Amino acid sequence: MIEHRARPMTLRLGDSRWLLTAILIAITAAYLPAGQSVAQLARTPELPTLAPVIDAVGAAVVNISVRGSVEVDNPLANDPFFRRFLPPNGERREFRSAGSGVIVDAAQGYILTNHHVVENAEEITITLVDDRSLQAEVIGSDAGSDIAVLRVEPDSLSEMPLGDSEAVRVGDFVLAIGNPFGLQHTVTSGIVSGLGRTGINPEGYEDFIQTDASINPGNSGGALVNLNGELIGINSAILSGSGGNIGIGFAIPVNMARSIMDQIVDYGSVRRGLLGVNIAQLTPEIAEDYELETTSGALVTALSTGSAAERAGLQIGDIIVSVDDEPVADPLSLRNAIGLRRPGDRVQVGYIRDGRRRTVEAVLGEAEAPAVAAGELDELDERFQGAEFATSNEQRPDYSGVPGVLVTAVEQGSPAAQRGLRTGDIITHVNRQRVRSLADARMIIENSRSVVLQIQRDNRNLLLLMP
Repeated sequence: MIEHRARPMTLRLGDSRWLLTAILIAITAAYLPAGQSVAQLARTPELPTLAPVIDAVGAAVVNISVRGSVEVDNPLANDPFFRRFLPPNGERREFRSAGSGVIVDAAQGYILTNHHVVENAEEITITLVDDRSLQAEVIGSDAGSDIAVLRVEPDSLSEMPLGDSEAVRVGDFVLAIGNPFGLQHTVTSGIVSGLGRTGINPEGYEDFIQTDASINPGNSGGALVNLNGELIGINSAILSGSGGNIGIGFAIPVNMARSIMDQIVDYGSVRRGLLGVNIAQLTPEIAEDYELETTSGALVTALSTGSAAERAGLQIGDIIVSVDDEPVADPLSLRNAIGLRRPGDRVQVGYIRDGRRRTVEAVLGEAEAPAVAAGELDELDERFQGAEFATSNEQRPDYSGVPGVLVTAVEQGSPAAQRGLRTGDIITHVNRQRVRSLADARMIIENSRSVVLQIQRDNRNLLLLMP
Protein backbone atom coordinates (compact mmCIF):
# COMPACT_ATOMS: atom_id res chain seq x y z
CA MET A 1 0.00 0.00 0.00
CA ILE A 2 1.31 3.40 -0.91
CA GLU A 3 0.76 6.17 1.61
CA HIS A 4 0.56 9.67 0.20
CA ARG A 5 1.68 12.47 2.49
CA ALA A 6 1.45 16.19 1.87
CA ARG A 7 4.90 17.64 1.39
CA PRO A 8 5.54 20.41 3.93
CA MET A 9 5.96 23.79 2.25
CA THR A 10 8.78 26.02 3.39
CA LEU A 11 8.19 29.75 3.04
CA ARG A 12 11.38 31.76 3.10
CA LEU A 13 11.50 35.40 4.28
CA GLY A 14 11.99 36.61 0.72
CA ASP A 15 8.95 34.61 -0.45
CA SER A 16 6.72 36.10 2.26
CA ARG A 17 7.76 39.62 1.29
CA TRP A 18 6.80 39.07 -2.35
CA LEU A 19 3.56 37.38 -1.27
CA LEU A 20 2.66 40.42 0.84
CA THR A 21 3.53 42.70 -2.07
CA ALA A 22 1.25 40.75 -4.39
CA ILE A 23 -1.63 40.96 -1.91
CA LEU A 24 -1.21 44.70 -1.45
CA ILE A 25 -1.05 45.25 -5.19
CA ALA A 26 -4.30 43.31 -5.62
CA ILE A 27 -5.99 45.36 -2.90
CA THR A 28 -4.98 48.70 -4.39
CA ALA A 29 -5.58 47.75 -8.02
CA ALA A 30 -9.11 49.10 -7.89
CA TYR A 31 -7.85 52.48 -6.73
CA LEU A 32 -5.10 53.08 -9.29
CA PRO A 33 -4.92 56.47 -11.01
CA ALA A 34 -6.41 56.55 -14.49
CA GLY A 35 -4.08 55.03 -17.05
CA GLN A 36 -1.81 53.25 -14.56
CA SER A 37 -1.67 49.47 -14.63
CA VAL A 38 -0.84 46.94 -11.93
CA ALA A 39 2.25 45.96 -13.91
CA GLN A 40 3.48 49.56 -13.82
CA LEU A 41 2.82 49.68 -10.08
CA ALA A 42 4.76 46.45 -9.56
CA ARG A 43 7.80 47.91 -11.35
CA THR A 44 7.98 50.91 -9.03
CA PRO A 45 10.51 50.66 -6.19
CA GLU A 46 7.93 51.68 -3.54
CA LEU A 47 5.50 49.21 -2.00
CA PRO A 48 1.76 49.99 -2.09
CA THR A 49 0.66 52.01 0.94
CA LEU A 50 -2.43 53.54 2.48
CA ALA A 51 -0.46 56.55 3.67
CA PRO A 52 -1.91 58.92 1.01
CA VAL A 53 -5.41 58.25 2.36
CA ILE A 54 -4.29 59.00 5.91
CA ASP A 55 -2.42 62.12 4.78
CA ALA A 56 -5.58 63.40 3.09
CA VAL A 57 -8.05 62.91 5.97
CA GLY A 58 -6.07 62.34 9.16
CA ALA A 59 -6.06 65.98 10.25
CA ALA A 60 -9.87 65.91 10.51
CA VAL A 61 -9.75 63.42 13.42
CA VAL A 62 -9.29 65.05 16.83
CA ASN A 63 -8.67 64.02 20.40
CA ILE A 64 -11.40 64.93 22.90
CA SER A 65 -10.58 65.46 26.57
CA VAL A 66 -13.54 65.83 28.93
CA ARG A 67 -13.78 67.09 32.50
CA GLY A 68 -17.08 66.85 34.31
CA SER A 69 -18.91 65.64 37.40
CA VAL A 70 -21.62 63.15 38.23
CA GLU A 71 -23.90 62.83 41.23
CA VAL A 72 -23.05 59.93 43.52
CA ASP A 73 -25.88 57.41 43.77
CA ASN A 74 -24.57 54.26 45.42
CA PRO A 75 -26.92 52.04 47.48
CA LEU A 76 -23.95 50.93 49.60
CA ALA A 77 -23.53 54.52 50.81
CA ASN A 78 -26.72 54.01 52.87
CA ASP A 79 -25.21 51.07 54.73
CA PRO A 80 -23.82 52.04 58.18
CA PHE A 81 -20.61 50.11 57.54
CA PHE A 82 -19.81 51.05 53.94
CA ARG A 83 -20.76 54.72 54.19
CA ARG A 84 -17.64 55.30 56.28
CA PHE A 85 -15.61 54.60 53.16
CA LEU A 86 -17.87 56.03 50.45
CA PRO A 87 -18.90 59.59 49.54
CA PRO A 88 -22.50 60.37 50.58
CA ASN A 89 -25.26 60.09 48.00
CA GLY A 90 -26.05 63.40 46.33
CA GLU A 91 -22.43 64.55 46.39
CA ARG A 92 -20.90 65.30 42.99
CA ARG A 93 -17.76 63.48 41.99
CA GLU A 94 -15.41 64.84 39.33
CA PHE A 95 -14.22 62.67 36.45
CA ARG A 96 -11.96 62.95 33.43
CA SER A 97 -12.30 60.95 30.24
CA ALA A 98 -11.11 60.95 26.67
CA GLY A 99 -12.39 60.04 23.23
CA SER A 100 -12.19 61.00 19.59
CA GLY A 101 -14.12 63.17 17.16
CA VAL A 102 -14.33 64.00 13.46
CA ILE A 103 -14.43 67.51 11.97
CA VAL A 104 -17.18 67.38 9.33
CA ASP A 105 -17.68 71.12 8.71
CA ALA A 106 -14.49 73.20 8.89
CA ALA A 107 -16.28 76.47 8.06
CA GLN A 108 -18.67 76.18 11.03
CA GLY A 109 -16.34 74.23 13.31
CA TYR A 110 -18.73 71.27 13.71
CA ILE A 111 -17.37 68.02 15.13
CA LEU A 112 -19.19 64.67 15.28
CA THR A 113 -18.57 62.36 18.23
CA ASN A 114 -20.46 59.98 20.53
CA HIS A 115 -23.00 61.09 23.12
CA HIS A 116 -21.32 58.89 25.73
CA VAL A 117 -17.99 60.66 25.16
CA VAL A 118 -19.31 64.08 26.24
CA GLU A 119 -22.12 63.06 28.61
CA ASN A 120 -22.04 65.17 31.82
CA ALA A 121 -19.16 67.22 30.40
CA GLU A 122 -18.44 70.60 32.00
CA GLU A 123 -15.29 71.36 30.03
CA ILE A 124 -14.28 69.91 26.65
CA THR A 125 -10.84 70.36 25.11
CA ILE A 126 -10.14 69.43 21.50
CA THR A 127 -6.57 68.63 20.45
CA LEU A 128 -5.80 68.76 16.73
CA VAL A 129 -3.19 66.71 14.93
CA ASP A 130 -0.90 69.78 14.88
CA ASP A 131 -1.09 69.88 18.72
CA ARG A 132 -3.32 72.96 18.88
CA SER A 133 -5.88 72.88 21.70
CA LEU A 134 -9.34 74.44 21.38
CA GLN A 135 -12.26 74.72 23.78
CA ALA A 136 -15.45 73.12 22.46
CA GLU A 137 -19.12 73.46 23.34
CA VAL A 138 -21.89 70.92 22.94
CA ILE A 139 -24.34 72.03 20.27
CA GLY A 140 -26.53 69.04 21.08
CA SER A 141 -26.35 65.44 22.14
CA ASP A 142 -28.74 62.55 21.47
CA ALA A 143 -28.56 59.51 23.75
CA GLY A 144 -30.84 57.40 21.54
CA SER A 145 -28.45 57.38 18.59
CA ASP A 146 -25.27 58.01 20.67
CA ILE A 147 -24.43 61.03 18.50
CA ALA A 148 -23.23 64.42 19.75
CA VAL A 149 -22.34 67.58 17.83
CA LEU A 150 -19.61 69.89 19.15
CA ARG A 151 -18.44 73.24 17.88
CA VAL A 152 -15.05 74.98 18.06
CA GLU A 153 -13.80 78.25 16.65
CA PRO A 154 -13.28 77.58 12.90
CA ASP A 155 -9.58 78.45 12.70
CA SER A 156 -7.65 76.67 9.89
CA LEU A 157 -9.46 73.37 10.35
CA SER A 158 -9.49 70.33 8.07
CA GLU A 159 -12.74 68.47 7.43
CA MET A 160 -13.43 64.92 6.34
CA PRO A 161 -15.73 64.37 3.32
CA LEU A 162 -18.85 62.34 4.06
CA GLY A 163 -19.42 59.11 2.18
CA ASP A 164 -22.60 57.12 1.63
CA SER A 165 -23.08 54.33 4.16
CA GLU A 166 -25.88 52.87 2.01
CA ALA A 167 -23.21 51.99 -0.56
CA VAL A 168 -21.05 50.11 1.97
CA ARG A 169 -20.76 46.37 1.38
CA VAL A 170 -19.55 43.50 3.53
CA GLY A 171 -15.93 42.92 2.57
CA ASP A 172 -15.08 46.58 1.87
CA PHE A 173 -11.68 47.62 3.23
CA VAL A 174 -11.88 50.28 5.96
CA LEU A 175 -9.62 52.29 8.27
CA ALA A 176 -10.36 53.25 11.88
CA ILE A 177 -8.74 56.49 13.05
CA GLY A 178 -8.84 57.64 16.68
CA ASN A 179 -7.01 57.89 19.98
CA PRO A 180 -7.17 54.48 21.72
CA PHE A 181 -5.80 54.32 25.27
CA GLY A 182 -4.54 57.89 24.92
CA LEU A 183 -2.28 57.02 21.97
CA GLN A 184 -2.69 60.05 19.73
CA HIS A 185 -3.87 59.62 16.15
CA THR A 186 -3.75 55.86 15.73
CA VAL A 187 -4.78 54.15 12.48
CA THR A 188 -5.92 50.54 12.17
CA SER A 189 -7.28 48.68 9.16
CA GLY A 190 -9.72 45.89 8.44
CA ILE A 191 -12.87 45.11 6.52
CA VAL A 192 -16.60 45.60 6.95
CA SER A 193 -17.66 42.40 8.72
CA GLY A 194 -21.42 42.95 8.80
CA LEU A 195 -24.18 45.49 8.24
CA GLY A 196 -27.40 46.40 10.03
CA ARG A 197 -26.30 45.04 13.39
CA THR A 198 -28.74 45.57 16.28
CA GLY A 199 -29.06 44.44 19.89
CA ILE A 200 -25.86 46.17 21.05
CA ASN A 201 -27.81 48.88 22.89
CA PRO A 202 -31.45 47.74 23.10
CA GLU A 203 -32.55 51.12 24.49
CA GLY A 204 -31.11 52.99 21.51
CA TYR A 205 -31.68 53.30 17.77
CA GLU A 206 -29.27 50.96 16.00
CA ASP A 207 -28.11 50.12 12.51
CA PHE A 208 -24.43 49.43 13.17
CA ILE A 209 -21.64 48.70 10.73
CA GLN A 210 -19.55 45.85 12.14
CA THR A 211 -15.80 45.88 11.46
CA ASP A 212 -12.71 43.95 12.49
CA ALA A 213 -10.54 47.09 12.31
CA SER A 214 -9.16 47.46 15.85
CA ILE A 215 -11.37 49.72 17.98
CA ASN A 216 -10.43 50.21 21.64
CA PRO A 217 -11.33 52.54 24.52
CA GLY A 218 -10.54 56.07 23.34
CA ASN A 219 -11.58 55.28 19.76
CA SER A 220 -15.19 56.20 20.55
CA GLY A 221 -16.33 59.05 18.33
CA GLY A 222 -13.51 58.47 15.84
CA ALA A 223 -13.72 57.85 12.12
CA LEU A 224 -14.40 54.73 10.08
CA VAL A 225 -13.06 55.62 6.63
CA ASN A 226 -13.22 53.91 3.24
CA LEU A 227 -10.29 53.77 0.83
CA ASN A 228 -11.60 56.84 -0.99
CA GLY A 229 -10.89 58.85 2.16
CA GLU A 230 -14.60 59.30 2.98
CA LEU A 231 -16.24 59.04 6.39
CA ILE A 232 -18.65 56.10 6.43
CA GLY A 233 -19.15 55.66 10.17
CA ILE A 234 -18.57 56.99 13.70
CA ASN A 235 -16.84 54.33 15.82
CA SER A 236 -18.99 53.67 18.86
CA ALA A 237 -18.75 50.29 20.60
CA ILE A 238 -16.94 46.97 20.85
CA LEU A 239 -17.78 43.48 22.04
CA SER A 240 -15.11 42.37 24.46
CA GLY A 241 -14.70 40.29 27.59
CA SER A 242 -11.57 42.15 28.64
CA GLY A 243 -12.20 45.73 27.50
CA GLY A 244 -9.75 45.37 24.62
CA ASN A 245 -10.26 44.62 20.95
CA ILE A 246 -11.16 41.10 19.84
CA GLY A 247 -12.05 42.01 16.27
CA ILE A 248 -15.71 42.93 16.77
CA GLY A 249 -16.31 46.66 16.65
CA PHE A 250 -19.33 48.76 15.70
CA ALA A 251 -19.73 52.11 13.97
CA ILE A 252 -22.80 54.30 13.52
CA PRO A 253 -23.45 54.68 9.75
CA VAL A 254 -22.60 58.16 8.51
CA ASN A 255 -26.02 58.60 6.85
CA MET A 256 -27.67 58.14 10.23
CA ALA A 257 -25.12 60.40 11.96
CA ARG A 258 -25.60 63.11 9.31
CA SER A 259 -29.40 63.01 9.75
CA ILE A 260 -29.06 63.36 13.54
CA MET A 261 -26.54 66.20 13.16
CA ASP A 262 -28.77 68.09 10.73
CA GLN A 263 -31.67 67.95 13.18
CA ILE A 264 -29.53 69.06 16.11
CA VAL A 265 -28.13 72.00 14.16
CA ASP A 266 -31.48 73.02 12.63
CA TYR A 267 -33.90 72.38 15.51
CA GLY A 268 -31.81 72.04 18.65
CA SER A 269 -33.28 68.57 19.16
CA VAL A 270 -33.87 65.25 17.41
CA ARG A 271 -37.39 64.71 16.06
CA ARG A 272 -38.37 61.07 15.64
CA GLY A 273 -41.25 59.48 13.82
CA LEU A 274 -44.00 57.71 15.75
CA LEU A 275 -46.26 54.96 14.42
CA GLY A 276 -48.26 54.68 17.66
CA VAL A 277 -48.37 50.94 18.29
CA ASN A 278 -47.50 48.63 21.16
CA ILE A 279 -45.79 45.55 19.81
CA ALA A 280 -44.64 42.15 21.05
CA GLN A 281 -42.22 39.45 19.96
CA LEU A 282 -43.65 36.92 17.52
CA THR A 283 -42.95 33.65 19.38
CA PRO A 284 -43.06 30.20 17.74
CA GLU A 285 -46.34 29.50 19.58
CA ILE A 286 -47.95 32.69 18.24
CA ALA A 287 -46.60 31.99 14.75
CA GLU A 288 -48.17 28.52 14.89
CA ASP A 289 -51.52 29.99 15.97
CA TYR A 290 -51.35 32.41 13.02
CA GLU A 291 -50.31 29.55 10.70
CA LEU A 292 -47.05 31.32 9.82
CA GLU A 293 -43.87 29.57 8.76
CA THR A 294 -41.57 32.18 10.33
CA THR A 295 -41.24 34.19 13.55
CA SER A 296 -40.05 37.33 11.75
CA GLY A 297 -42.25 40.33 12.44
CA ALA A 298 -43.84 42.33 15.27
CA LEU A 299 -47.28 41.60 16.73
CA VAL A 300 -49.48 44.68 17.29
CA THR A 301 -50.93 44.47 20.82
CA ALA A 302 -52.34 48.02 21.16
CA LEU A 303 -52.94 51.19 19.15
CA SER A 304 -52.72 54.77 20.42
CA THR A 305 -55.86 56.83 19.84
CA GLY A 306 -55.43 59.12 16.84
CA SER A 307 -52.02 57.65 16.02
CA ALA A 308 -50.55 57.19 12.57
CA ALA A 309 -51.23 53.46 12.83
CA GLU A 310 -54.89 53.94 13.72
CA ARG A 311 -55.43 56.48 10.94
CA ALA A 312 -53.81 54.09 8.46
CA GLY A 313 -56.19 51.28 9.44
CA LEU A 314 -53.86 48.94 11.36
CA GLN A 315 -55.58 46.77 13.96
CA ILE A 316 -54.71 44.83 17.09
CA GLY A 317 -53.49 41.38 16.07
CA ASP A 318 -51.85 42.54 12.84
CA ILE A 319 -48.28 41.35 12.31
CA ILE A 320 -46.02 44.05 10.87
CA VAL A 321 -43.45 42.43 8.60
CA SER A 322 -41.93 45.31 6.61
CA VAL A 323 -41.44 49.09 6.44
CA ASP A 324 -40.84 50.53 2.97
CA ASP A 325 -40.13 46.99 1.69
CA GLU A 326 -37.39 46.48 4.31
CA PRO A 327 -38.09 43.32 6.37
CA VAL A 328 -39.01 43.71 10.04
CA ALA A 329 -37.33 40.89 11.96
CA ASP A 330 -38.59 41.71 15.46
CA PRO A 331 -39.96 44.57 17.61
CA LEU A 332 -36.49 46.13 17.95
CA SER A 333 -36.00 46.38 14.20
CA LEU A 334 -39.46 47.98 13.82
CA ARG A 335 -38.58 50.51 16.53
CA ASN A 336 -35.35 51.36 14.71
CA ALA A 337 -37.04 51.59 11.32
CA ILE A 338 -39.64 54.06 12.57
CA GLY A 339 -37.47 55.95 15.06
CA LEU A 340 -34.85 56.80 12.44
CA ARG A 341 -37.50 58.51 10.30
CA ARG A 342 -38.88 62.01 10.82
CA PRO A 343 -42.39 63.10 11.74
CA GLY A 344 -44.49 63.57 8.61
CA ASP A 345 -42.63 60.90 6.65
CA ARG A 346 -44.88 58.60 4.63
CA VAL A 347 -44.02 54.93 5.07
CA GLN A 348 -45.38 51.77 3.47
CA VAL A 349 -46.18 49.32 6.26
CA GLY A 350 -46.43 45.67 5.26
CA TYR A 351 -48.49 43.47 7.59
CA ILE A 352 -50.30 40.15 7.79
CA ARG A 353 -53.99 39.92 8.73
CA ASP A 354 -56.10 36.77 8.51
CA GLY A 355 -53.27 35.01 6.71
CA ARG A 356 -53.09 37.58 3.92
CA ARG A 357 -50.20 39.93 3.23
CA ARG A 358 -51.31 43.57 2.95
CA THR A 359 -49.71 47.02 2.65
CA VAL A 360 -50.89 50.39 3.94
CA GLU A 361 -49.41 53.91 3.90
CA ALA A 362 -48.96 55.68 7.23
CA VAL A 363 -47.96 59.30 7.89
CA LEU A 364 -45.76 59.25 10.99
CA GLY A 365 -46.51 61.35 14.04
CA GLU A 366 -43.88 62.74 16.38
CA ALA A 367 -42.35 60.83 19.27
CA GLU A 368 -41.91 62.68 22.52
CA ALA A 369 -38.21 63.39 22.96
CA PRO A 370 -36.19 65.30 25.53
CA ALA A 371 -34.65 68.59 24.51
CA VAL A 372 -30.97 68.47 23.60
CA ALA A 373 -28.78 69.79 26.37
CA ALA A 374 -26.96 73.02 25.61
CA GLY A 375 -26.44 74.61 29.02
CA GLU A 376 -28.11 77.62 30.61
CA LEU A 377 -27.09 81.22 29.94
CA ASP A 378 -27.02 82.05 33.66
CA GLU A 379 -24.09 79.66 34.05
CA LEU A 380 -22.21 81.80 31.56
CA ASP A 381 -23.22 85.37 32.46
CA GLU A 382 -24.64 86.69 35.74
CA ARG A 383 -26.89 89.13 33.85
CA PHE A 384 -29.11 86.18 32.91
CA GLN A 385 -29.47 84.80 36.44
CA GLY A 386 -33.04 84.16 37.51
CA ALA A 387 -34.23 83.27 34.01
CA GLU A 388 -34.76 79.88 32.41
CA PHE A 389 -34.33 79.26 28.71
CA ALA A 390 -35.05 76.67 26.04
CA THR A 391 -34.42 76.42 22.34
CA SER A 392 -37.64 77.52 20.65
CA ASN A 393 -38.72 74.68 18.37
CA GLU A 394 -41.76 72.83 17.14
CA GLN A 395 -41.55 70.17 19.85
CA ARG A 396 -42.65 72.68 22.47
CA PRO A 397 -46.40 73.20 23.04
CA ASP A 398 -45.75 76.95 23.35
CA TYR A 399 -43.93 77.17 20.01
CA SER A 400 -44.95 80.36 18.21
CA GLY A 401 -43.32 79.65 14.86
CA VAL A 402 -40.31 81.85 15.64
CA PRO A 403 -36.94 80.07 15.97
CA GLY A 404 -34.62 81.36 18.66
CA VAL A 405 -34.11 81.17 22.43
CA LEU A 406 -37.35 81.09 24.41
CA VAL A 407 -37.44 82.63 27.90
CA THR A 408 -39.54 80.05 29.76
CA ALA A 409 -39.49 81.69 33.21
CA VAL A 410 -38.13 84.82 34.94
CA GLU A 411 -37.84 85.12 38.72
CA GLN A 412 -39.24 88.38 40.04
CA GLY A 413 -36.51 90.81 41.16
CA SER A 414 -33.72 88.70 39.63
CA PRO A 415 -30.84 90.20 37.58
CA ALA A 416 -32.55 88.99 34.39
CA ALA A 417 -35.85 90.65 35.39
CA GLN A 418 -34.10 93.89 36.31
CA ARG A 419 -32.60 94.00 32.83
CA GLY A 420 -35.97 93.66 31.17
CA LEU A 421 -36.38 89.98 30.27
CA ARG A 422 -39.94 88.63 30.46
CA THR A 423 -41.42 85.15 30.35
CA GLY A 424 -42.39 84.34 26.76
CA ASP A 425 -39.72 86.56 25.15
CA ILE A 426 -37.97 84.98 22.17
CA ILE A 427 -34.35 86.03 21.67
CA THR A 428 -33.79 86.11 17.91
CA HIS A 429 -30.47 88.01 17.72
CA VAL A 430 -27.51 88.51 20.04
CA ASN A 431 -25.21 91.41 19.14
CA ARG A 432 -26.92 91.58 15.71
CA GLN A 433 -26.14 87.92 14.99
CA ARG A 434 -29.04 85.54 14.29
CA VAL A 435 -29.47 82.80 16.89
CA ARG A 436 -31.59 79.68 16.53
CA SER A 437 -30.58 77.79 19.66
CA LEU A 438 -29.17 78.15 23.15
CA ALA A 439 -25.83 76.95 21.80
CA ASP A 440 -25.74 79.81 19.26
CA ALA A 441 -26.42 82.35 22.00
CA ARG A 442 -23.79 80.89 24.32
CA MET A 443 -21.14 81.03 21.60
CA ILE A 444 -21.74 84.75 20.96
CA ILE A 445 -22.13 85.81 24.60
CA GLU A 446 -19.00 84.12 25.88
CA ASN A 447 -16.92 85.94 23.26
CA SER A 448 -18.49 89.38 23.85
CA ARG A 449 -18.08 92.03 26.53
CA SER A 450 -21.36 93.81 25.85
CA VAL A 451 -24.68 92.09 25.14
CA VAL A 452 -27.52 93.51 23.05
CA LEU A 453 -30.55 91.28 22.54
CA GLN A 454 -33.17 91.55 19.84
CA ILE A 455 -36.30 89.91 21.13
CA GLN A 456 -39.81 89.27 19.91
CA ARG A 457 -42.53 90.03 22.47
CA ASP A 458 -46.23 89.98 21.64
CA ASN A 459 -45.51 90.16 17.88
CA ARG A 460 -43.25 93.20 18.41
CA ASN A 461 -39.49 93.36 17.89
CA LEU A 462 -37.52 95.05 20.68
CA LEU A 463 -33.88 95.78 21.44
CA LEU A 464 -32.82 94.99 24.99
CA LEU A 465 -29.51 96.31 26.33
CA MET A 466 -27.93 94.13 29.04
CA PRO A 467 -25.80 96.56 31.10
